[in-house]
Amino acid sequence: MTQSDIAVIAMPDSPGWELITDGVMGGRSNGALHRGTIDGRRALRLRGEVSLENNGGFLQMALDLDPDGGTVDASGWTGLEIEVIGNGETYNLHLRSADVVRPWQSYRQGFVAGPRWTVRRLPFAGFTPHRIDTPLDVGRLRRVGIVAIGRAFTADVAIGALRLFR
Repeated sequence: MTQSDIAVIAMPDSPGWELITDGVMGGRSNGALHRGTIDGRRALRLRGEVSLENNGGFLQMALDLDPDGGTVDASGWTGLEIEVIGNGETYNLHLRSADVVRPWQSYRQGFVAGPRWTVRRLPFAGFTPHRIDTPLDVGRLRRVGIVAIGRAFTADVAIGALRLFR
């Protein structure tokens, strides 16, 4: 694999990462984002409790791919790879494109965040639409999110890098 086969799109220290909880819709999940070093690598860590109370059920660390609100063209790439470490739970990577207009819409793919740093490759073909009928247009990506969702559990997941791969 050559350097041209990978392109970094986000690092733990990239500006713009934000925490989003189900509190935006009345849920009771709570969490926090922390930057630091885990097992010798810089990381952005999401920790908290996912609660299903009051129709809740998610915690998310999210980043707009273009800080100016535009889109990113990833059509020449196969998918995303994420350097990840966690508590052995399953998390989702959510994508939002220019076609996504409602907050509950996204394109999703799950991955396990084990107790050691691992690179997970998530091909664009493996993302499934959630509450949207439009196919994923990777030529118009807007936002990426790492999400603890769908069940009550303790979330603890960190990323070391997010890259496009061919």
